[in-house]
Amino acid sequence: MLIYRRFWNLLRRAGVDREIRRELDAHVAMRTEDNEARGMTRQQARRDALIRFGNSSVMRERTAEADAALWLESLWGDVRYACRQLVRNPGFALTAIVVLALGMGASVAIFAFVDAALIKPLPYVDPARLASVFETVPSCPLCNVSYQNFIDWRRINTSFASLEVWGYARYAFHTQGGIEPVDGARVSDGFFRTLGVTPMLGRDFRPGEDKPGAPRMMLLSYGAWQKRFGGASDVVGKAVALDDLSYTIIGVLPQSFYFSQRGDADFWTALNYPDGCEKRRGCHSLFGVARLKDGVTLAAAAAEMKAIAALLEKQYPDSNQGFGAVVHSLSETEVGEIRPILLVLLCGAGLLLVIACVNVVSLLLVRSEGRRQEIALRGALGASATRLMRQFVTEGLVLVSAGSLLGLGTAYVAIRLLVGLIPESRVRGSMPYLSGLGFNGHVLLFAAAIALMAVLLFAVAPALGLRRRDLRGELAESARSSAGKAWRRLGSKLVMVELATAVVLLVGAGLLGKSLYLLLHVNTGFMPEHLAKVLVSFPKSYQTEAQQMALEHAIESRIRALPGVESVGITSSAPVRSWDGGVYIMAAGRPVPKERNDVPERDVSADYLATIGARLLRGRYFTAAEDDPAKPRVVVINESMAKKFFPGEDAVGKGLMYMGSKQTVQVIGVVEDIQEGQLDSANRAAMYVPFNQDSWGSFELVTRSSQAPEALLSSLRGAIHEIDSEIPVSEAMTVSKVIRDSNSAYLHRTSAWLVGGFAALALLLSVVGLYGVIAYSVSQRTREIGVRMALGAQRSAVSGMVLREAGWLTIAGISAGLVGSVAMATLMRSLLFGTQAWDALTLVSVAAVLMAFALLASYIPARRAASVNPVEALRAE
Repeated sequence: MLIYRRFWNLLRRAGVDREIRRELDAHVAMRTEDNEARGMTRQQARRDALIRFGNSSVMRERTAEADAALWLESLWGDVRYACRQLVRNPGFALTAIVVLALGMGASVAIFAFVDAALIKPLPYVDPARLASVFETVPSCPLCNVSYQNFIDWRRINTSFASLEVWGYARYAFHTQGGIEPVDGARVSDGFFRTLGVTPMLGRDFRPGEDKPGAPRMMLLSYGAWQKRFGGASDVVGKAVALDDLSYTIIGVLPQSFYFSQRGDADFWTALNYPDGCEKRRGCHSLFGVARLKDGVTLAAAAAEMKAIAALLEKQYPDSNQGFGAVVHSLSETEVGEIRPILLVLLCGAGLLLVIACVNVVSLLLVRSEGRRQEIALRGALGASATRLMRQFVTEGLVLVSAGSLLGLGTAYVAIRLLVGLIPESRVRGSMPYLSGLGFNGHVLLFAAAIALMAVLLFAVAPALGLRRRDLRGELAESARSSAGKAWRRLGSKLVMVELATAVVLLVGAGLLGKSLYLLLHVNTGFMPEHLAKVLVSFPKSYQTEAQQMALEHAIESRIRALPGVESVGITSSAPVRSWDGGVYIMAAGRPVPKERNDVPERDVSADYLATIGARLLRGRYFTAAEDDPAKPRVVVINESMAKKFFPGEDAVGKGLMYMGSKQTVQVIGVVEDIQEGQLDSANRAAMYVPFNQDSWGSFELVTRSSQAPEALLSSLRGAIHEIDSEIPVSEAMTVSKVIRDSNSAYLHRTSAWLVGGFAALALLLSVVGLYGVIAYSVSQRTREIGVRMALGAQRSAVSGMVLREAGWLTIAGISAGLVGSVAMATLMRSLLFGTQAWDALTLVSVAAVLMAFALLASYIPARRAASVNPVEALRAE
């Protein structure tokens, strides 16, 4: 334990000084006694002793320095010896370092994402006290908030220090190039104070500035300040025209601020002019944000909000029947969707690290078996077991240091690559916490923990083998004869761990890949090929419904005249978007249902359903005449709604009634379910009404063309601006791209590709590990094989012996891996779509692939064993 004592001495210099002082005092006392025995007086004897030993302070310094210098010199010698050993074995050194770097790089890179999304606190004051508040009904677990309900919530609740709301907004912003649609948000006056965000320039909204009729105020995001105003310091106080209305800039938000629920918003305006929706209690268009009072738990606040919702349901049964309220932590709302994917990826990277470490440990054990005689000789020359163990620790430290440096470089490249694969719009929008992602204290600490674990593992593994050996008998024992036994005893177990871990990763990748395939091939209920879409907003100059209707018809006519356009349709919301709460509706003439039935409502033009290729099951589509608001109201419903509201009946001709208004509409057609929600969401009841029977501030124009839809996108924008250059046009893209880039498809695709990459590396490393152990075993059993062949064993029998050993090893590893993979898949079932955790095809395919690769890896050593010349093998021994 001398090495540890000396290292400890470097850290406790005061204690060392005391020990040296006591030692020197003891020597002075002994010298004094000897002098007195020779006849000196007590004073003379002590004076002679002090002169003999010299200045005590200098002596203490020299002794301490010598102790530390000897330890450091010894350590430096161990480091140099370890480096020489690695240089003499470049194949082993390079393989071990690269394998460790791959495992470490993957783990550190994924942890950087986990840290940014799940560990790093949100950029608000005391974010743990922040909460998101939603309304809820059975059809919409986390639904938008009614402005009128919010006013009552704020007045009644006692759990929140503040309760605010925000809502989506899109403004027409006048630039030198014309009208540009810009994303924004409308917030109540205390929104930023609740978050604890202070403008870096100017001021926040003051209390009361969100009241109806108050002056129009707005805050700029930092990005909008730089991009649209050149970072001018005098921007505060300037007037900006949004939607032909004048807003005064009162401040600029800090660069670090983001609110991922809203995404990339340039303009944050006060909620002081409620729109038509917000004047009706039954209309839900906002989202709640609250700060808990000190001492109030999230559960207590949720219970109170539930009670308040029940109270409002009794007061306003027409609009609030069935509506409750839920409270979640703000962090869960911000990153809850991506949390399971990141955790799965971190587990996948961790499994890859396990395989990498097992591979390196196998290499170290094999190498230590080859150094048995060297170790025995050093032991015979006087080296203690502790001294030999210290050498193993030093070699492990050198190996891990090189692997860690390369691993950190690999992690940095992987982080940059992965961030580059994420569209910038998505980073700015739903994942702003990934901006500036890189190494920080948490990530470096995680890397250091991996390195420390690797040092201990790589040092302890060969050191434990050393402690079990009888060093006196090593010089006389043949290293070759015992190496094969060592492989059977420990190397085979390590290979089984590698193979089992590879199976888990391969099955995970297979299940995620199958889920992605099924997701992208889900029956959407329409034909997305050759479809293009744009979002068109009404300028403020089109105020009346008659003006808006005339503009819609003019745009439809102009687009229909473009070359290659086959049909045109208009909708309030294109397919494959998030579900909304919908409208409260019931079958006319039937008893009021016990549960509230909220159905998403899509306002569409007469040609829309035919344009997207919806399949009509019964009845008919709308006609152009039914676009007239003066005509009787009619509706087309989907198949799920027909089965829910009119089970066992023909829904065509039946009536539906809007609760609250008691307005009745007639069903004129039934279409196959269209995937209105995200691809991984279940189909539910939905209804389609003529577009011009309701008024909207914007609409999505969908076109079907005979040519590639990408070529039509620029023409759509130009044709619309020919009618009126002030019309904001945005989100021009093909519907196929909408599906590919939808949130559910993106998350499934990302997880499938990354876990697939880990699985491919795991397959490679495990097969290489299997090959290495078997090849080494064959090389160490050359004499045994030579004896067998000299006694008459056939070459096929020799190769069969090697293949059988590898085969049983592979079967054991795959079997253990299949059991573990089913357990793993059960934990990640929330990420699977249309696929069971025990999917037989995936399990069998993975087992077959891994078995094939394992046999291929075993074939080369088996063939080499069969080609051994018995005469040469025996002569070499």
